[in-house]
Amino acid sequence: MARSNRRTNLVDESLLDQFKYEIADELGLREKIDSQGWPNMTSRECGKIGGKIGGNMVKVMIRNAEQMLMNQYGE
Repeated sequence: MARSNRRTNLVDESLLDQFKYEIADELGLREKIDSQGWPNMTSRECGKIGGKIGGNMVKVMIRNAEQMLMNQYGE
């Protein structure tokens, strides 16, 4: 079965952007992003940011989305 490229928007895109910038701050990369932009970041730098997001933050975001769905549709 082919995978769909369609994204389900359980999390607001602005929230994901906020997470990216928070991680960039923690890693000391925010100034470079602000001055040079995302397209000029190295793969290693973007990977550091994505790796942090892909860890515990995804678990938190999934838990929040599940809670939101339970509140919306009741259980």
